[in-house]
Amino acid sequence: MEQHWYAIKVYYNRIEQLIAICKDAGLEFFAPTDIIKSLLFVRCEEAEVVHLATDSHTKAWVYRNTEGTRPAAIPDREMEVFRFVVTAGREGLELLGDDRPEYHEGDRVVVTGGAFKGAEGHIKRIKRDRRLIVTIKGVVAVATAYIHPSLLRKVEE
Repeated sequence: MEQHWYAIKVYYNRIEQLIAICKDAGLEFFAPTDIIKSLLFVRCEEAEVVHLATDSHTKAWVYRNTEGTRPAAIPDREMEVFRFVVTAGREGLELLGDDRPEYHEGDRVVVTGGAFKGAEGHIKRIKRDRRLIVTIKGVVAVATAYIHPSLLRKVEE
């Protein structure tokens, strides 16, 4: 079976318990607990993520595809950009919450310099600043601090 990234919503402050389970199982994971206390990303097979959420006694829920029939696999590139932005730009980073359609409005850009060089996302004005919105489709969206327009290059979709 093929491994993918999956997002797990963890309830009742039990994320540390699920992290310990992932470590014991030797699974690759990412826990952005500094900004999102209840979200864990795990790279594994589909059956493993279902098992983690249902059998670990952690009160967890796996994000599903749009039909709600299977766990939603997160593309590697999307996860790579999200991890980069979340770890590189803690200062000024703002959690926007669930991914919503309005975060996909605006030009799609790539950052050409600075702390976020190489990150891709959409530009949106928030509190009168032009900010890069990075999303994991159907899961979460974050906004970086202000990025000067000279450091942005439009990407054709």
